[in-house]
Amino acid sequence: MSTLSTSSSSKPLWARYKPAIHFRNAAEEFDACKLGFWLFLTTEVLLFGGIFCAYFIFRTLYPDAWKEGSGLLDWRFGAGNTVVLLLSSYTMAVSIYCIQKDQQFRAQLNLIATLFFGALFLYIKLAYEYIPKWSVGKRPGSMFDYPFAESAHLPLWWSVYYCGTAIHAAHVIIGMILIARVLWRTTKRHYGPTHYTMVEITGLYWHLVDLIWIFLFPLLYLIH
Repeated sequence: MSTLSTSSSSKPLWARYKPAIHFRNAAEEFDACKLGFWLFLTTEVLLFGGIFCAYFIFRTLYPDAWKEGSGLLDWRFGAGNTVVLLLSSYTMAVSIYCIQKDQQFRAQLNLIATLFFGALFLYIKLAYEYIPKWSVGKRPGSMFDYPFAESAHLPLWWSVYYCGTAIHAAHVIIGMILIARVLWRTTKRHYGPTHYTMVEITGLYWHLVDLIWIFLFPLLYLIH
């Protein structure tokens, strides 16, 4: 396990960081961690890939239901959330750059901004989409009771919609937890120019969240 030097030096924690004993140096440890995380991200792609496959199969079988379901979404909320996540990816990238330059306060401001954008995304999703839709019966599967449905397969559309967007929202929450952890550790100067592996990995995860939404937005909101 990686450790921090127990030296009584006045150097910040990132400057006293020592790689795990099975690595020759910090650069080798960083590359190994980053490669391992990229492999993990491929499993995330497989997860959403299953949802996308279901989407395309059912859209081919029931195009009328997909057209009607998409028409019941407000593209403005989807577009707004797209802008929010793009801004959050920018602030996350800036925070990594600031850590590399040992600009701790600026990094913390950008991490806080990223958390704000993540919370804003979830608020828009819950307050303007999930709660209003459930209140009028636009629910998945057997819970569906929207009285103005034209297609008999509209419940299937909402099943795919909620699976895709809810799993994505769960990833947003997980990403925010990781960002909050990084923010807390930056207050203790755990990360700096020679040690920022966790910051980089958290950024990769957050960019994946953004990328998945860029696919979900047109597939769900713009097909009608």
